[in-house]
Amino acid sequence: MSGRARLALSAAAATLMASCAMLPLVDGPTWLVLSALLVAVQAGVGIGARRIPLPRSLTLPAQLLVTLVLLTLVFAHGAALGGLVPGPRAFLRFGELLGQGSDDVSHYAIPAPLTDGIRLLLVGGVLLVHLLVDTLAVTFRRAAPAGLPLLALYSVAAGLSDGSADWLWFLVAAAGYLMLLLAEGRERLAQWGRVFGGPPRAGAPAGAVTAPARTGRRIGVLALGVALVVPLALPTLHGGLLGEAGSGVGAGNGRGGTISAVNPLVSLRDSLNVDDDRQVLSLRPSTGEVPDMYVRIVSLDDFDGTDWKPSQRHIGAVPGTFPEPVGLSEEVKRSTLRTVITAADWYAQDWLPMPYPPSGVRIDGNWRYEPVGMTLVGDHGQTTRGKTYQVTSLDLRPTAKQLAGAPKPPAALEREYTRVPARLPDVVARTAEEVTSGARNHYEEAVRLQDWFSVDGGFRYDTEVQVGRGANAIANFLKRKEGFCVHFSFAMAAMARTLGIPARVAVGFAPGTPQGDGSVSVSLKDAHAWPELYFQGVGWTRFEPTPTRGTTPAYTQPDAPSSARPDRELPSRGAAREPSAATRGEDCATPPRSGACAGPSAAVAAPGGGGGPSGGLWAALIVLGALALVVLPLSPMLWRTRVRARRLDGHSPDPAERTQAAWRELTDSAWDFGVAPDDSLTPRGSAARIVRLGRLDGEAEAAVHRVAAALEQVLYAPEPRPAPELAEDVRRVVAGLAGPVSRGTRLRALFAPRSARRVLWSAQARWAALRRAASPRPVRGEA
Repeated sequence: MSGRARLALSAAAATLMASCAMLPLVDGPTWLVLSALLVAVQAGVGIGARRIPLPRSLTLPAQLLVTLVLLTLVFAHGAALGGLVPGPRAFLRFGELLGQGSDDVSHYAIPAPLTDGIRLLLVGGVLLVHLLVDTLAVTFRRAAPAGLPLLALYSVAAGLSDGSADWLWFLVAAAGYLMLLLAEGRERLAQWGRVFGGPPRAGAPAGAVTAPARTGRRIGVLALGVALVVPLALPTLHGGLLGEAGSGVGAGNGRGGTISAVNPLVSLRDSLNVDDDRQVLSLRPSTGEVPDMYVRIVSLDDFDGTDWKPSQRHIGAVPGTFPEPVGLSEEVKRSTLRTVITAADWYAQDWLPMPYPPSGVRIDGNWRYEPVGMTLVGDHGQTTRGKTYQVTSLDLRPTAKQLAGAPKPPAALEREYTRVPARLPDVVARTAEEVTSGARNHYEEAVRLQDWFSVDGGFRYDTEVQVGRGANAIANFLKRKEGFCVHFSFAMAAMARTLGIPARVAVGFAPGTPQGDGSVSVSLKDAHAWPELYFQGVGWTRFEPTPTRGTTPAYTQPDAPSSARPDRELPSRGAAREPSAATRGEDCATPPRSGACAGPSAAVAAPGGGGGPSGGLWAALIVLGALALVVLPLSPMLWRTRVRARRLDGHSPDPAERTQAAWRELTDSAWDFGVAPDDSLTPRGSAARIVRLGRLDGEAEAAVHRVAAALEQVLYAPEPRPAPELAEDVRRVVAGLAGPVSRGTRLRALFAPRSARRVLWSAQARWAALRRAASPRPVRGEA
C-alpha cells in the first residue's frame, strides 16, 4: 500500500475517532457504523482518484459526487432516479429530512432517539468533516490544519454532552489526530530516505523506525500528556480535563458527589415564542382549592457581575422527609400541600420541578438531593420525561411584621449571599440606596425595590430589548427601564445584595392555568425567574418585581391579611383566573437578542431538557458545524486581513520596522493580484516590475516608488528616517492593482489570497526546525 493510501486511511480513522464524541448524544451507535461504511467508500474514491491520477481540482468534486450518491442511496433512494441518481424529488426529500432533524433536535433530550432526520444530520456532518480532513491532509498534504475540522467536530459534541466522559472522547480524538500526523510524517520520511533518516540503531531489525519518527512519537505523547496534566495545576480551570468534577448536573455516579457550577441559563426565545404553547406540567393538588403556586426548579446563587448560576454543591441520597428550610421558625403560619405532578412525555430535564419549600417527594428513578437549594437532580441520565410524582410542600404565610422584625442572619450565610463582584457598576448600589432611602429595615428595602420595579419606577415589560453583555448589562437595564422577567429578577437580587440583604435568583414556572377538571396546566410560556431574599425566621422568601407577571406576594403589603394568596391586580396569565380547559395567556417571554441576562434554565423551558442541552443548544450542533464549514474556507481572507492591519497600524517605534512591514504588505498585495514576488530584484527593480505587471499609473505608480525609496533609505542610509503616509501609499497601490483586473481576480485576491501560502511556508519551516532539533546529534568522534 502506498504512503498516500495509508495517509487517506489515517484521515478516515481520525474522523471516525473524533466522531465518537457524539455517541452520547443519541440512542444507539448504528449511525456511527453507517458513517464508517460511507467514510470508507469516500476515502476509497479519493485513493482511486489519486492513483489514476486525477488533478487535485477534480479529486474533491469526484468525492463530493460519490458522497451525494451515497446519501441518496441511504436516505432518498425512493425518490431518486433508479434509486441512485438524485433528482428534484430526492433533493426535496433531503430538505424534508433536514427540517425533520432540526425539529427533532429541538424537541428531544439527550440521548435523543435516532430519527431519520437526526441520522442524516449526524452522518452527513461526519462525511463533510471527513471530506475536509481528507482534502487537507491527503490531497494537499497538510495534516496539521486538518486538525481544525476534527477539533470543531469534537468541540461541538463535547459542548452538548453532560461532561461525564469528555476526557475519554478527548483521548480518542487526540489519538486519531496524532495518528494522522504520524502517517504524514512517515510518508515524508519515506520520500526523504536515509538522507534525513540516518543510520539505524545497532542491532535494529530491517525496516525499523528511524530516530526522527521515534522522536516525533515521543513529542506527540508528551504534548498530549501536557494537554491533560497542565490544566490540573491551573486553579482557574477547576481541576482540568481529568479533574474531579463530581457527578455534575444530571450525570452523577450514584455515589454522591457534587453538582458542578455550570450555568443553566440559556435563551428562552425558542420555547417561549412557539406558536403551539405546549403543556409542560400538569399539577393536581390534593385540596379542593386550586392554589396559585410557583413551581421552582433550581436556585442561582453564584453572581459574577454578569450572570447568575448555581454554585457547586454536594448532593446525596433523597431523604424520606426533607429537613426544615433554613431559617424557618415555628411562629410562621403554614399548611401542608400535596401535589401530584405529571411531566409531558417530551419534556425531559434533570432538575425536578417542585413547589417550594418541599418537605418530601415520592418518585421512581435515580435522583439525588441537594440540601442547600432543596432540589432534586437526576442521576445516571435520569430525567423528568413522562414522570408522575407526588410532592409534599409547605404553604408558608409569613406576616409583614415577622419579616420587618427579622433578626440578623448567620454570619456565614450573610457573607456568602451578599457577595458582589468588584466590577459591578457603582450605579447599581447607588440606585439601590436612592430607591430605599428612608427604609427602616431590610424588609422595607425589599418591598421598595419590588414596588419600584413593578409599579413606581416607570419600567416597561419588553421581550425584545437589548441591554448588551458584560458587567454593564444591569446598569443598561436600569437606565433604559425595559426588559423581561430575567432582567428584573437579576437586577433586584443584585441590588438587594448591595444593601446587605442575602439574595439569590430562582428559576421555574409561574402559576399556570386552572383547568375544568381541577388540575392546573403549566405551559412553556409560564417559564419564569424571580428573586428570593433571606429573612431569618422565615427563610428564603419570594418577591415579584416583574410588572404584570407572576403574583405579588401578600406579605409584601403591610396592611394585607396574613396570606400568601396573590394580588389579583397582577395576574400571572391574564385577568381571568376561572378554570378553563383552553385558556392560554403569556408569561415571561423571550430574552433580549443579546444580553448578559439570558433566560432561565434549560431545565425550565427547553423541550430538550436540562439533562442535555436545550433545543437551542441542540441546534448549535448544526450551527457550529455549518460555521466551521464556512470559517475554514474563509480563514485565508481572515488571516490576510489581520496581517494587513498589523503591518499598517504604524505602532512600531522603529521606522525601519514600519517601512519594511509596509513594503512586505505592498509586495504581498501585488502577489494576491497575480504579481508574484521576485526576491532577486532590488526594491527599485521590484517597484518597476509591480508597476509594469500590475498596469499601474498615476497616484498608484507614484505610491509604489515612494514606498520602495523609503525601503532603500532605511536599508542603506546611516540613520533611517520615518517616511510619512506609508500606510496610505500601500492602500493606494492596492486600489490601483484592483482597477484593471477582472472581478474573478479581485474575488480571488479577497477570499483566496496567494500570499496566504506564507502561513504554510512558516509552518513547514517550524516543523523542519522541530525535526532538526529532535534528530539525534552525532557524538563527537563518530565516523
